[in-house]
Amino acid sequence: MLPHDATLPPLDDLLRTARVVALPLVTTFRGIGIREALLLEGPNGFTEFSPFTEYGDDEAARWLAAAIDFGWGPTHPLLRDTVMVNATLPAVAAHEVSGILDRFPGCRTVKIKVADPGQVLADDVARVSAARDYLGPEGRIRLDANAGWTVDEAEKAIHALAVFDLEYVEQPCVSVDELAQVRTRVKYMGIPIAADESVRKADDPLAVARAGAADILIVKAQPLGGVTAALAIIADAGLPVVVSSALETSVGISMGLHLAAAIPELEFDCGLATASLLAVDVTDAPLLSVNGQLDVRRVVPSEALLEAHAASADRTNWWLSRLKRCYELLD
Repeated sequence: MLPHDATLPPLDDLLRTARVVALPLVTTFRGIGIREALLLEGPNGFTEFSPFTEYGDDEAARWLAAAIDFGWGPTHPLLRDTVMVNATLPAVAAHEVSGILDRFPGCRTVKIKVADPGQVLADDVARVSAARDYLGPEGRIRLDANAGWTVDEAEKAIHALAVFDLEYVEQPCVSVDELAQVRTRVKYMGIPIAADESVRKADDPLAVARAGAADILIVKAQPLGGVTAALAIIADAGLPVVVSSALETSVGISMGLHLAAAIPELEFDCGLATASLLAVDVTDAPLLSVNGQLDVRRVVPSEALLEAHAASADRTNWWLSRLKRCYELLD
């Protein structure tokens, strides 16, 4: 899981600097209103371990490998010092769209969550229409279904939403085979298909590329095991990529920015502006978009904010136990 030549730092080194925070969100996202994260400090600087709480240890261990890679591993040449980013629009009602997008000043691209449980296609149409009105005709709209559709539902939905001039549709269905089917069915519309879960949750993250099931890969540093591992996957896949976040603090987003900055060709705006979805962050200088872009830099947390938003003792113990279990899997 770690690069074959990487050295695992002692567990005590991780535990000595571990801080667990619980940060409220501006609006519910992925069904949660509080984002928990565990921060660490290594020789390279601060890093983050924040797999979602429902993930099992096998999956979460990749996120720990990423934290160790960013805090203790090799550094990679940075090919750019800023990264263009997209706004992220949760599955909110149409009348809430402008208030959310106001938090992403200068972003020319919006990723819109669709296929949310409990909603219908009409809700998606209304949300996307409101976003198009907000952006104007020159703005870019991409959709993220989080594998929420069947193949038939995806075809119907994409047909209904194509009128809003879509840049691409991310993970419309669950399996690689279903993605390939959707890609074939909507090819005449000229709308690319992007793969997210089929990359970051797969035993073989390159399977979707080999199957010709996607035009674009969504890559996230933590779920893929870190910057070093993600760069290797990108090189082998041979497809355009979008670097995205996993609703991290600015420390975790910094990891994603360092990945994006190390990719030779970065054609698309990246989904790394999600600190704007946090009501509070861990730093006095959060990674918030300015003119639609983020600076590539390391982030140093504020001690006052770490204390003010420290998780409860029970939750801190839960995260430290998780860290120890995942470390054993790496070891």
